Amino acid sequence: VEVCALAGIRDFMPSNICQSRRTQVFFVYFLRFMATNDLMSELQKDSIKLDDDSERKVVKMILKLLEDKNGEVQNLAVKCLGPLVSKVKEYQVETIVDTLCTNMLSDKEQLRDISSIGLKTVIGELPPASSGSALAASVCKKITGRLTSAIAKQEDVSVQLEALDIMADMLCRQGGLLVNFHPSILSCLLPQLTSPRLAVRKRTIIALGHLVMSCGNLVFVDLIEHLLSELSRNESMSTTRTYIQCIAAISRQAGHRIGEYLEKIIPLVVKFCSVDDDELREYCIQAFESFVRRCPKEVYPHVPTVISICLKYLTYDPNYNYDDEDEDENAMDADGVDEDYQGSDDEYSDDDDMSWKVRRAAAKCLDAVVSTRHEMLPEFYRTVSPALIARFKEREENVKADVFHAYLSLLKQTRPAQSWLCDPDAMEQGETPLTMLQSQVSMIVKALHKQMKEKSVKTRQCCFNMLTELVNVLPGALTQHIPVLIPGIIFSLNDKSSSSNLKIDALSCLYVILCNHQPKVFHPHVQAIVPPVVACVGDPFYKITSEALLVTQQLVKVIRPLDQTDVFDASPYISDLFACTIKRLKAADIDQEVKERAISCMGQIICNLGDSLGADLPGTLHIFLERLKNEITRLTTVKALTLIAGSQLKINLRPILGEAVPILASFLRKNQRALKLSTLAALDILVKNYSDSVTPAMIDAVLAELPPLINESDMHVSQMAISFLTTLARVHPDSLSKISGSILAELIALVRSPLLQGGALSAMLEFFQALVATGTANVKNSRSTDSIRLLALLSLGEVGHHVDLSGQPELKTVILDAFSSASEEVKSAASYALGSISVGNLPEYLPFVLQEISGQPKRQYLLLHSLKEIISSASVAGLKPYVENVWALLLKHCECTEEGTRNVVAECLGKLTLIDPETLLPRLKGYLLSGSSYARSSVVTAVKFTISDHPQTIDPLLKNCIGDFLKTLEDPDLNVRRVALVTFNSAAHNKPSLIRDLLDTVLPHLYNETKVRKDLIREVEMGPFKHTVDDGLDIRKAAFECMYTLLDSCLDRLDIFEFLNHVEDGLKDHYDIKMLTFLMLARLSSLCPSAVLQRLDRLVEPLRATCTTKVKANSVKQEFEKQDELKRSAMRAVVALLTIPEAEKSPLMSEFQSQISSNPELAAIFDSIQRDSSSANMESMDTT
Repeated sequence: VEVCALAGIRDFMPSNICQSRRTQVFFVYFLRFMATNDLMSELQKDSIKLDDDSERKVVKMILKLLEDKNGEVQNLAVKCLGPLVSKVKEYQVETIVDTLCTNMLSDKEQLRDISSIGLKTVIGELPPASSGSALAASVCKKITGRLTSAIAKQEDVSVQLEALDIMADMLCRQGGLLVNFHPSILSCLLPQLTSPRLAVRKRTIIALGHLVMSCGNLVFVDLIEHLLSELSRNESMSTTRTYIQCIAAISRQAGHRIGEYLEKIIPLVVKFCSVDDDELREYCIQAFESFVRRCPKEVYPHVPTVISICLKYLTYDPNYNYDDEDEDENAMDADGVDEDYQGSDDEYSDDDDMSWKVRRAAAKCLDAVVSTRHEMLPEFYRTVSPALIARFKEREENVKADVFHAYLSLLKQTRPAQSWLCDPDAMEQGETPLTMLQSQVSMIVKALHKQMKEKSVKTRQCCFNMLTELVNVLPGALTQHIPVLIPGIIFSLNDKSSSSNLKIDALSCLYVILCNHQPKVFHPHVQAIVPPVVACVGDPFYKITSEALLVTQQLVKVIRPLDQTDVFDASPYISDLFACTIKRLKAADIDQEVKERAISCMGQIICNLGDSLGADLPGTLHIFLERLKNEITRLTTVKALTLIAGSQLKINLRPILGEAVPILASFLRKNQRALKLSTLAALDILVKNYSDSVTPAMIDAVLAELPPLINESDMHVSQMAISFLTTLARVHPDSLSKISGSILAELIALVRSPLLQGGALSAMLEFFQALVATGTANVKNSRSTDSIRLLALLSLGEVGHHVDLSGQPELKTVILDAFSSASEEVKSAASYALGSISVGNLPEYLPFVLQEISGQPKRQYLLLHSLKEIISSASVAGLKPYVENVWALLLKHCECTEEGTRNVVAECLGKLTLIDPETLLPRLKGYLLSGSSYARSSVVTAVKFTISDHPQTIDPLLKNCIGDFLKTLEDPDLNVRRVALVTFNSAAHNKPSLIRDLLDTVLPHLYNETKVRKDLIREVEMGPFKHTVDDGLDIRKAAFECMYTLLDSCLDRLDIFEFLNHVEDGLKDHYDIKMLTFLMLARLSSLCPSAVLQRLDRLVEPLRATCTTKVKANSVKQEFEKQDELKRSAMRAVVALLTIPEAEKSPLMSEFQSQISSNPELAAIFDSIQRDSSSANMESMDTT
């Protein structure tokens, strides 16, 4: 209150207090300013609590201060409004809003401006619409009426502009709360589109853009119909330009809603493109760009038209003649170019020429088309690519930058990371995007060559970005053009006028080119490259130094490639490279990134050139030892030492080993995963290559740290630790006597883990092989008879696989007896052992196994597993004589009623087909006509086992006939259709090229199987209860699993909107299918955000239904658990949907968010998933 009193002091202090009136006025202003500042500080504290009287006084005083004569006091008063709104009661906020609205209509410009800022501050401080705040709703409703009347009056343009600005801000932040006012807002905004003032029109368009994000369908239809009718009338060019701009703004903000009107809009926009008005053309092409980005499905039929218009206007430059430049370019010669050329000094300029805006819009629109239509890449390389390359000579710098950006987008779309682009089968079909790009590299280099020595820094940066992306997409593409490009890169490194960013881009480009081409390509240019790179290492700006050290590291590999025999004399460059790097390595007061790069670079120098360093080597290694002791640089140093230790030059590390190994051992107990992994790799290579210098004491220090690292919680660390033990077993077998304690216990515990697989399992097997080879005493453990038999059988299998055991006559009997064991594990081990032993001597054992299968129906399942092991592991040459017998036997059992047996038979048939595909695949195909559904299902399942993720001889044959196998998707038998889906899923996952061209015929049948069929639902009586059984559930699950797989492998061939229809159905299906579709929805949110946004309203409802469903109170525990899991999965999908820009502006999504935040249980789940999501993102950023 005292502060408020001081703030309220006016300019009428007695004159005798101050020496002059000026001093007096200044003192009064100063008091008010300081008092207001103190008031703001108090309001910002969370602890402040105001009673009703204090609230009233503070609000009254701040509103009075908004009218202060001193601008600084006014500004502080506005800043007070933000924290004040959240501290006072609702009726006080309404008082503030009323006063601000009244002042905004004032005749005084300063008061009007400050009140507008105040209103924006208040709106910005209100809780979001999704929180369901009553305060936000009442304030917005109060403001809306005043704003609409201010906009409609059109008396004072400045008031109108402020009102429109505030209206746009409010619709953007709180549009969902104003649904009832949307019709009146629309009716007051539409007339402003024809305002004589362009500023009013522009702000009206912004406000309408925010309105369409949250308005109801009726308001949206009224707006679009109005715009279409006005465009059709085309009364004046000025208003037509405005209406086109408005449609583009609506498309940008709510593209998912305007899509259905494109058939009416696009013909009008195309028509206006031909009008001779550059500004209108620019707006039309900008509208096309927004349609392409925001309405991907609906715009698809019009994309060729859009491309053709963009290509036409990309070269639209009526006031300039490029012929002279073309002649110069044609005379380009790699060696004859003046190195000091810096582009044209007399750039053409014409302030009245607006054609550059049309060209810029065309370039941006092409960028949008290229970025969103990846299925049209071949067409782009035929038409768009040559046109863009030809426009690299564009005279206007901003347009040129956009042309470059469009071509960069084309290159990014062509990245071979998309498996279908580098599919070997696609290569056979002729031109692919990669081969088409390869054929255009010469054109690109020719177009860039001159630009690389332009005066413009921005142009040169674009060139370097282009070359970097080109080499990333097509490694080795510039092999023939290095002589032309290197002078351009060196020009920017040496040019004193080059900015820091330009040098960084040039170095980055050089690094990528060095990495992706053969070293011998650069040998003629090393003399020119080294001096500028060395100079950049000494640059005072740390980012340039860092990038230059990276280039130096790669340059070292180029001048002395250890994996090639090419003779290149590196000696003239060693001293310069070493000197510039050692200077940075010794410096203690440099940036962290430079420190790390200097260590890595010196590690590479020692690795590749260490034999030429002479007396400098020991001192450098001791610097490494110091860096190893530093917590900040230790990880990089460990990696550098690993590199040096593995060098073919056998660098002498012995002087530092005694001190380094104990330090490395201590790193194994640090809580830094990347450090542990790098340290284990370093120790492994040190023990391997410096075994004569590694003492028992050093090994003991390392072994003491290993037990905690060997466990199932981190399989990668375990794998590295076991690999180290394997190396130790081979190099220092005596040291293994010390592992029988805790290390062996951890190893045995890990062997029992169900998580042991992949690399860790291979490492474990290698270790035990090395352990056995050392002759170390075995540790015996006889807890139970079954476990001993299990181990014995598995061991027999492993031995018999490699050694012929047919000399043991009782072996068959022993194994067959084990088939009768009570333990399922022993039976399974016996089955594996028989198959594996048979591989060691096929003539002896295979006929025996086939005979047993025919004569022992009770053991058939286990014996078939033995046969599967034989087919999987035996050599093709060894099996070929028995193929016919095995094939005949398997066909007898493919109609077995037992599904488990049929599956094993199918696997055997599939793997047997791989032995002689030309003969057996047609036979397999012939059995599709079998009258037995069991036989058909076995045959289709067999095809699944012929598909793997690596190339096989069967692939071309399979591609030709897989369509016949997939026709079983129309089979009358439910089970045959299900296994056909499983086989399709396997193909889509492992080898998508097999099924990509069949999708048009397969997808309708696939989608058909996602539907719930009432004729497959039956009731089963279980005592007094009736239980519903859905026989179609398994096939629906299989269909949805296929859909999920297709998102990864064949996204470009899917009609996403048709796909979403079935995802939407799945969201209302059974528990298992809901879980799958929630995953799909999350995946689609990142892959196709614009398509999902268009369907958002239809997707929200099933998610809401899942989250709000309650389980009956008397349900079993499992029902509650299932429902909780469903809620969590649905909430994960919601979190994923909210990552789509503008998703939360959807009224239904906004309402659902309010519902979540008002329900404590749902809010807790939502917050938990958001935290998990953000922590997962942080982990993925951790570069280990």
